[in-house]
Amino acid sequence: MKTRTFLSTLAGGSLLLALSSAVMAAAPFVNLEDARSALEKSSMLVVDIREASEHATGVAKGAVLMPMSQISKRIGELPAPKTQPFLVICNTQNRSSRIVEQLQAMGYTNASYVKGGMSQWAQRGWPMVKPASCPPKMSC
Repeated sequence: MKTRTFLSTLAGGSLLLALSSAVMAAAPFVNLEDARSALEKSSMLVVDIREASEHATGVAKGAVLMPMSQISKRIGELPAPKTQPFLVICNTQNRSSRIVEQLQAMGYTNASYVKGGMSQWAQRGWPMVKPASCPPKMSC
């Protein structure tokens, strides 16, 4: 079987996403309800990896905003591998599941993605807030 691999280097070049169309390890996930509960109780870090323009539409209160394009530069802000569990969320789970797969490969067995993402969060009418600070060149 022929395998096609796509490599995408994120800003800074230290975090590579390797996606294989033939074999892809299943990343661990939590459901949306558990993610909301974790945020409400402040019991777990939730990292929103959507880009700044997506954050401007609203974010889950308490989520840490770390656009996917900045992860390689800001990876030190994540809990150390194999320590405190944390969640990664994007809009639909496509990006967050890929990021968690890569983090897992780097030893971050404490990372999981949120199944459903912020699009499902919004569809359920759950509370969203404006980002705490407006990203450069954006009107929030």
